[in-house]
Amino acid sequence: MPMPGTPPTLTNESVLARYPFLPQARFHMRKLFEDNAIDIDAIIEQGWLEEARSLGRLRLVESIVHKSEADPMGTVDLANEASRLFSMAAYQYAFLVVCASFDDRLVSRWAEGESSLADKNIGIDELYFETIVKTYISSLKSSFENGQKIYSVPLSDFLELCPRISGSYWRLVNRPVNDGWVTLDPASGDTSAQRVARLVKERIREELIERSRESMVRMSEQLADRLGGEVTRISELFGSQIRSEVPIASATKEDWPPCFSNSIEELASGVNVNHVGRVFVAAMGRSMGLPLEMTCSFFEGAPDYDPQTTSYQVGHVYEREYTPHGCGALKAAARCPVGPGDDRLCDQEWLTHPLKYLRAKQRSRAKSERVL
Repeated sequence: MPMPGTPPTLTNESVLARYPFLPQARFHMRKLFEDNAIDIDAIIEQGWLEEARSLGRLRLVESIVHKSEADPMGTVDLANEASRLFSMAAYQYAFLVVCASFDDRLVSRWAEGESSLADKNIGIDELYFETIVKTYISSLKSSFENGQKIYSVPLSDFLELCPRISGSYWRLVNRPVNDGWVTLDPASGDTSAQRVARLVKERIREELIERSRESMVRMSEQLADRLGGEVTRISELFGSQIRSEVPIASATKEDWPPCFSNSIEELASGVNVNHVGRVFVAAMGRSMGLPLEMTCSFFEGAPDYDPQTTSYQVGHVYEREYTPHGCGALKAAARCPVGPGDDRLCDQEWLTHPLKYLRAKQRSRAKSERVL
């Protein structure tokens, strides 16, 4: 069952700033930005919005890394108009960075973090709980039992959303059902409202993912490239936690830049790749989120290969978080195998770094897959 076609009215500006992903917040955000002459360029570059970008980075990091239960916006005074503006701009900046990654794994991780925070806040939001819930659930009713407010949701909503939640509580056979309504009574220290919020979380997550994918299809190469540095920083920040699913690690070999592919092939063939080339391979492996062991395996064919030495040297690159060489440095060290006209992407003026090549390939592949 889709979300309710017309969400309930919600005009409280502080609430809209706290939950900027709400459908009701879209028009408010658009008007707020128009009134303050804020467009995408301003959000990305203008100095007076640096505080918003910092908040956006914090929001993004907390959403993706899940390092704490803290609300990154919890210290922001949303009763203040300027703070509400920065809060909205922070969310939009984080959203743009996620979309610029063109990676479904990163989008899913971000959506999980945002929806988890929403779950926590909605469940204790006594004033606007029902309004927010009815934005995502077709209906809601309540009753009082032993002095507690107990909520019930339509069976159709429950059946759609509960399979995505683990635990015996969410099995229909364990829920009281009456005339097409499923009762979500308190359990495991959660109130009934918090149980409903957990169900709503699934729909929020689903909508965030869908909205992100739509934005990725529309995002231009130029805009994505402007956000490339931020995407790289965010990817590297949480890459160690999700080695198997970081954005760049999801690239196929067809996405690899020629300089990286060539270096891997030379090492496998027993070519004595120079120092710059070896550091480049290790740094690319780290930036791509590859496990240390996998990156070390690239060097097994080198004529002077020694497992312990390789593990130490590659580990040093990972620990010090080396950034891969750019195109200029690779050319100067004779590590660029491409000449003019050999690779259309490499011929582009904006292509100044191998990671830009890889992201561009991923964006192109992601768009092609969504069209099919």
